[in-house]
Amino acid sequence: MFFRKKIGIDLGTANTLVYVAGEGIVLNEPTVVAYSLEDKKILAVGEDAREMIGRTPGSIVASRPMKEGVIADYTTTSAMITYFLKKGLKSAVFWPEVMISIPGGSSQVEKRAVVAACKQAGASDVYLIEEPLAADR
Repeated sequence: MFFRKKIGIDLGTANTLVYVAGEGIVLNEPTVVAYSLEDKKILAVGEDAREMIGRTPGSIVASRPMKEGVIADYTTTSAMITYFLKKGLKSAVFWPEVMISIPGGSSQVEKRAVVAACKQAGASDVYLIEEPLAADR
């Protein structure tokens, strides 16, 4: 029987936490993405991208794709989630189940953007939990 990994992601404005069932928190990195303006290629994510803030040439931008807890830049957020899933799982895991926290007052459009970003990153099932409810657990 094939068991899928269960993953929890706290996609915060400043830091992102990735929790894998049975292993605990496997990743705690800054929510920062560095990309090239010329070809929109992702160059660095997380700690590597944070170190680039303020030290990049004009053709490279290091930015935070989350603003006030919601996705401000869908493309870079999707790439960031993909990176965090791959780095957090370390082994080849296909179609993990993902539970991701969202701000309490998120609109339906913002919720769909988070689900779409996770699905594009390779998640089979995506469950949303509001941050105030997650903090209570």
